[in-house]
Formats: sequence, structure tokens, C-alpha cells
Amino acid sequence: MNRLTIELLFHIIGIGSASGLFLKDNSLYVIGDNSSYFYEYELKSSALKRYALSEYPTENITKKVKPDFEALAFYGDSFYLFGSGSTENRTKMVQLNSANKERVSVLDLSALYKSMQVLAGLNAENFNIEGVVHTGDSWYFFNRGNGNSGRNIVFIVHGEDLNGNANITFTEFKLPEIRGCQVSFTDAIEVGDKLYFLGAAENTNSTYNDGEVLGSIIGCIDVKTMKVVFTKEISDRHKFEGLTLQHNSENELSFLLCEDNDSDKLGADIYLLKLKP
Repeated sequence: MNRLTIELLFHIIGIGSASGLFLKDNSLYVIGDNSSYFYEYELKSSALKRYALSEYPTENITKKVKPDFEALAFYGDSFYLFGSGSTENRTKMVQLNSANKERVSVLDLSALYKSMQVLAGLNAENFNIEGVVHTGDSWYFFNRGNGNSGRNIVFIVHGEDLNGNANITFTEFKLPEIRGCQVSFTDAIEVGDKLYFLGAAENTNSTYNDGEVLGSIIGCIDVKTMKVVFTKEISDRHKFEGLTLQHNSENELSFLLCEDNDSDKLGADIYLLKLKP
């Protein structure tokens, strides 16, 4: 990809710290890492709907106890929401029926996340899942390398089961730097035989504490070789954390992106990114 354009498309009032999104049937579905709601924004009417993910849902949950939903995947007739695993209370996966948005299941992924850490020799302080892709026969988990070891890793769970005995392999990636700070994964989606991903540079060596945002990139990984095809810087000041496909043609790919504002303000900026060969 040689050319790209990015622009602010619209602003959604009522969603804070947007961390993942998926476009489906003229609705944009959004998760926030400090919320226990699943959001549906209807593009034609600009109406915002909320679906509870817990018995007592709330927004702007305190950092210490929030479930930290950082990854949103879609496959078949279900949405899958994943906690980051960066602390012990951030290990839940919630499956929602895409038709009525009701909970199908809630899984504790503690055993799976621990297996990933053991396999890669990664300690808990450097484990932080920010993107998940489900292809039907495999799951791709993107570990954000913003801990002190700086390890950007894609874990592949072969098969559908997400338990501690799952068959897991992994590939580690070296991503570029922005102003001397290493970029780390923040989200990913599958397009054909490619995994398109976002990455952000943040001046921190902690998976828990935020730092100064230095910019974001988009990149592409070939699924067959698990090699990076390209990376391109798309901002020098935004931390983009959500990525969904809007349009795919021979001459252009377009994506919608959301920005994590790392604050308690209930507003989400949605951007349009176009890539051309």
C-alpha cells in the first residue's frame, strides 16, 4: 500500500474510551475498555443503543476493577468481547447473539491466558491482549508489547475451544518506532488472507498505566507466512484502538477507526482510513 488518507468522520456522544468496533448492517458496534455496556450506533438515524454485559452495568468503571474489554471479534452469528488479561479481573470473554444482543456465554479465560504466557515465556506484567480475530478454525490473539519487555506477539489458538489445554502457537513481531518509542499492537481484523492491524506508540512501559501518546500506524500481516507485509504511520498524536472494514475493492480498502481518549468523557471519535495500492 502506497497511499493513504485519514479523516474524522463523525462523533458519537455517549461512549467513552472506545477500544474496539465492528461494522455490520448499517450499525457500528463499539466496546469501551471502562464500560460494561455493548454499544450499537445506527448510522442512518444516529441513534445509540446500549446492551448490558453484567447484572449491574455502568460506565466509567474505576481502573482497578474494570473488566477492560479491549478486543471485539465477530464470527457466524456472534460477537465476542475479550478482556485484556492485564490483571486478574480482566480475563472474561462474553459471547453475544448478533440478532438480539443477548449473552450466549461468559467464559473465564484465565487458564488460556496463562498457557499463552508460559508458552512465550511472558510474565503477567507484559501480557495485554488488545485484538482478537476469529476465522472459524483458529483464533488470533494480539498481545500489545507495551510492557517493559516490549514483546508484540500474535498467539494462534488452533481450533474453536478457548481452554487451558488449547493448541497454541505464537509469532513475535518487531514493529517500528515513532519518535524513539516502539509501536505496539492495539487491534486487528482479517481481510482475505491478510491480518490488518493497528499499533500505537505510547510513552510508558506499563500495560496498566497510560503514557504520552506519540502516534499510530496501520500494518498488514500475511496469514500464510505470518510476516509483516507493510506498516505505515497514520497519526503523530492519536491512539487508535479499534479497526473495522468498511469497503474492500481491487483499488481501495477503507476502514473505520476509533480512538481511545483515556478519559472519563463519554464521546467517541470515528475516523475513515482509505488505503490505495
